Amino acid sequence: MSEASFDLIVIGGGPAGYVASIRAAQLGMNVACVDKRDTLGGTCLNVGCIPSKALLNASEKYEDAASGKLGDLGVSVGAVKLDLSAMMASKDKIVSGLTGGIDHLFKKNKVTRLTGNAMLKGDGVVEVTSGKDKKSYSADKILIATGSEPASLPNIEIDEKQIVSSTGALALSKVPKSLVVIGAGYIGLEMGTVWARLGAKVEVVEYLPRILPGMDLDVANKFKAMMTKQGLNFHLGTAVKSAKASKTGVTLTIADAKTNEEKNLKCDIALVAVGRRPNTDGLGLEALGVALTERGQIKVDEDFETNIEGIFAVGDVIPGPMLAHKAEEDGVAAVEIMAGQSGHVDYDLVPGIVYTAPEIATIGASEEVLKEKGIAYNKGVFPFLANSRAKATGHTDGFVKILADAETDRVLGCHIIAHEAGTLIHEIAAAMAFGASAEDIARTCHGHPTMSEAVKEAALAVDGRAIHI
Repeated sequence: MSEASFDLIVIGGGPAGYVASIRAAQLGMNVACVDKRDTLGGTCLNVGCIPSKALLNASEKYEDAASGKLGDLGVSVGAVKLDLSAMMASKDKIVSGLTGGIDHLFKKNKVTRLTGNAMLKGDGVVEVTSGKDKKSYSADKILIATGSEPASLPNIEIDEKQIVSSTGALALSKVPKSLVVIGAGYIGLEMGTVWARLGAKVEVVEYLPRILPGMDLDVANKFKAMMTKQGLNFHLGTAVKSAKASKTGVTLTIADAKTNEEKNLKCDIALVAVGRRPNTDGLGLEALGVALTERGQIKVDEDFETNIEGIFAVGDVIPGPMLAHKAEEDGVAAVEIMAGQSGHVDYDLVPGIVYTAPEIATIGASEEVLKEKGIAYNKGVFPFLANSRAKATGHTDGFVKILADAETDRVLGCHIIAHEAGTLIHEIAAAMAFGASAEDIARTCHGHPTMSEAVKEAALAVDGRAIHI
């Protein structure tokens, strides 16, 4: 018999779970959220988005000082020394502050927090099988928001010491002399640039003949040139057959994806960054008959409900981009639908951001997708080299590219390489959400001097009338 009853039990305290819990409480539900960690925030806040951005920021500042870039601005510094332990401590302080903040929000919104591993037992019962809150609980509805974990490759065992996932790469005790990154996606490039700035020789191995799979090819190619200039060495079209750790380091066997010709690549640390897999093990899904996709994700309908009535799922455990902001939107939409409202997520308008220097931000369709679908489009491109604010701040790398329907001028996609591209992209996100045309953006007054003026100029360039180039 259940010892406590709720309107909703959320399994998982990451971006999807904690946001869903708070929103459900705002809607008047009696909510409990169970998570196996002692701290809330899931992978994102604890060992993902937040600590990686802290290290990206700190390592960029270190490189600016150590490379002499500040001297060009008239800021003279003495000998620059890296204190990695202090950098890691700063990162950890940021993480603890934010995870503690979620605890405060739970208390403010009267969300019951439960700690331990959770298992679905059927008939609305969730059993917490470990931890201080170990017992059974019941709920009218259950929301699975258990997120994802790093994926690996056959013949590679992640030990988080020499062969690491993103989690281990965020906690290295010293800068490796050499680092091999397996995978040229978001995570691999972000972590690769962190350690390259701090002094590591970084090589990136990618099976595909390009970096950033799924992103606009023009952006990916130009960004690869930038990363090469920053010191990253790429092995594209290359498979990793195995990785073996020893006292002297890690030896990878790599092979040409076409010829299968093999060779060895040695390094101090190997980072496996080949994607993520949904966290569904141990939940009891198979016993209940919860339907899964071929990739192991939970199948849901348009209301985020599984094939079992009363059991819902959101975030990385369901199909769609495995991004924290997408997960948050899922969580909000799901509980609003439970409450009888009209929650909705437009998966065509989920921004993708790579937090390197410069950043990459993208939304909507790429040129490759438009060509594949046979959609006629016009393109406007504006380089930051011609933007006055970029000139003033020394961030002239990159460009804005806007793609608009050739007939209606409706914006179909936007791709940006720039300092703080992740901030700039949201003007386009809002515009696309309301069906704006490139002309709408072009005729909107943008402050001067700002990086955002490049967005306006790219919109003008769609019609061939950019002013400042």
